[in-house]
Amino acid sequence: ARATFFILGWVAARDPSLVREIAAAGHEIASHGWDHRRVTGQAPHQFRASVRRTKCTLEDVTGLPVRGFRAPSYSIVPGYEWALDVLVEEGYRYDSSLFPVWRPDAYGYAGTPPDPHWMTRRAGMLAEIPPTTWRRSRLSLPAAGGAYFRLLPYAFVRSAFAACDRRGVPGTGYIHPWELDTGQPRLAAGWLTSLRHYGGIGHTHSRLQRLLREFQFTSIDKTVETM
Repeated sequence: ARATFFILGWVAARDPSLVREIAAAGHEIASHGWDHRRVTGQAPHQFRASVRRTKCTLEDVTGLPVRGFRAPSYSIVPGYEWALDVLVEEGYRYDSSLFPVWRPDAYGYAGTPPDPHWMTRRAGMLAEIPPTTWRRSRLSLPAAGGAYFRLLPYAFVRSAFAACDRRGVPGTGYIHPWELDTGQPRLAAGWLTSLRHYGGIGHTHSRLQRLLREFQFTSIDKTVETM
């Protein structure tokens, strides 16, 4: 399987050999911004500086073009669409930040198409690759990764990706490195935060192996090439 690694510029600047190792294994290197600041906490000029600096750093490290971006915490939400125009202007070809679900607090872009599609922005064309959701009628629930992948029944996740197969469209999942690290430090936090962060970590690896056996995955840039 091949994947897309959305990497912080901060990480690439401090451990370039790690980024080169990922690229040498055949995976796509894409931008996650410089320091994991949410788009909702930045002014347009700050966001532009972040995505420009990260793209340049990743390209200098790997010698490969960086085409994709994913916002930390999927933080391109209604009212912050200007970020998509900035991405086009800075030379990005696709975004994977619009999560087609509704949440009252952190993220979500309800109503956006659930499958990969092209957007016509003021600055030009941009492909959008949303994370996979489980859909029934008007109901749309996150099923692509993170705590949803760790805590919800595997059959629920599998159903979402199987539905993508039936529609003939690529499904997009995600996972964080720390979700495979059962020996990470346990920090004091509220029960909900602890559940979302630590819950289900013990079986993340086996679930990921099962998902990779049942479905074929490739990097997002390969998906965009076929759109």
